[in-house]
Amino acid sequence: MIKVSDLPQVIPVFALPGALLLPRARLPLHIFEPRYLQMIEDCMKTPERLIGMVQPIGATRLSAIGCAGRLTAFSETEDGRYMITLSGVSRFRVGDDVTGTSPYLKFTANWDSFTADLGRIEQDSGLDRDRFMALLSRYFASEGLDTDWDDLGEADDEMLINSLSMLSPFEPEDKQALLEAPSLSTRRETLVTLMEFALHGGTNEEMM
Repeated sequence: MIKVSDLPQVIPVFALPGALLLPRARLPLHIFEPRYLQMIEDCMKTPERLIGMVQPIGATRLSAIGCAGRLTAFSETEDGRYMITLSGVSRFRVGDDVTGTSPYLKFTANWDSFTADLGRIEQDSGLDRDRFMALLSRYFASEGLDTDWDDLGEADDEMLINSLSMLSPFEPEDKQALLEAPSLSTRRETLVTLMEFALHGGTNEEMM
């Protein structure tokens, strides 16, 4: 099992609006900008192969908390683009900018507040799965989304909640709230609130 002491003090950072990575979840990415192509090449030379995903705030700031993922899949297209997959390892608090002359961002990372991310899969004892899936069905219908409902219904609590948090078309600030949720049950409560809000067209009326 990975320990905090195994994690690097400095990591490359990919600031991508709306892209959410969570611990133990997987995020596919299509890389084509030269600076990020260089980042991937440099990352693959490191023993940890970690990249931090962070939500930008405007043009010059980053959110305080991101999530680092290990580069676990890589392929190159004929025209030189990279298709990669990051597997979420741990959230981190964004520290000092140490980019220097690098073409991509690099920051110090503080992992101390997120040791639970390195532990076992979380369960959500408060999840009413039937009620949750009924709300999800209404939300997906309203957004014109589709999924493999059989696979989704069989997913464990963490995979269900985290996958939906990552894939649902919420605003970047909402994705950040899902990332910063201190527990799986809190993330599920946030997810429910966001789906209810969307179903009511942005009003605060009760849905469930």
